[in-house]
Amino acid sequence: MLKTILLPVDLSDEKSWKGPLRVALDQARLHGAVLHVVSVLPDFGLAAVGTFFRKGFEKEALRALGAALSDWVEAHVPDEVEVHPHVLHGSIYDEILRAADKVGADLIVLGAHRPELKDYLLGQNAARVVRHARQSVYVVRD
Repeated sequence: MLKTILLPVDLSDEKSWKGPLRVALDQARLHGAVLHVVSVLPDFGLAAVGTFFRKGFEKEALRALGAALSDWVEAHVPDEVEVHPHVLHGSIYDEILRAADKVGADLIVLGAHRPELKDYLLGQNAARVVRHARQSVYVVRD
């Protein structure tokens, strides 16, 4: 029985979350599980890249993402499902894995792009989550 489900979403790409949201909600209702929705603001990668942005840019971006995620949850998750939104910052797959461990997720539900020549099975982040997660991972193709 599932108690906690983690749903990573990219708010800028409806195709990345539409199918996984449906699956996560079905599983949450079926098991009476708590849904944790995460969205990750990628970091700059190299410190030198950060110098091209004005001071305070990351904090403003995190606040804006938090507001957008709260609005998204309000619009897409029914009231009968207990949901907790989380905004994360860093490497996408690392933050998803860290969040799954932190909230005690039993299941991660995530989207993956259809195979193309450049990525035969999954997108880069989805593949890393599948390979390294301690939890079961339900991959939903778009």
